[in-house]
Amino acid sequence: MAGRLIVELVTPERPAFSGEGDCVVLPAWEGEMGVLPGHAPFLVQLKPGEVRFKAGVETKIFAVSGGFAEIRDDKVSLFAETAEMAESIDEERARQALERAKAELLNKDLDSMTLAQAEAAMRRAQVRLKVAQLRSVRRKL
Repeated sequence: MAGRLIVELVTPERPAFSGEGDCVVLPAWEGEMGVLPGHAPFLVQLKPGEVRFKAGVETKIFAVSGGFAEIRDDKVSLFAETAEMAESIDEERARQALERAKAELLNKDLDSMTLAQAEAAMRRAQVRLKVAQLRSVRRKL
């Protein structure tokens, strides 16, 4: 298996993806982080964003809403709060979720817990919408 990465993406609800490929790009808090075979062991916190996994000419794209990743022995283990494959994101539903979250944030009487939940919902919807829109653009190219 030399020269290949094993990638496992799991959420609290279920395993989201498992595969073998050439590289993975992660949305780390410090910026995007690329991982190739032979990468040094590393633990990184993920921010909401896009995970790209490349195997040959095929690229799989996921929207994740935070978590962390462990890189060790040519294996990338991603533990995400949520993960959704780009192809399964309904762009209109993501847009509606974003609008609902924005509307909720306009409420001045939110307690700190509700505010945090609304902000998290907004970030998750923004990532889902961005990934869905990028998928549409890439399909047209």
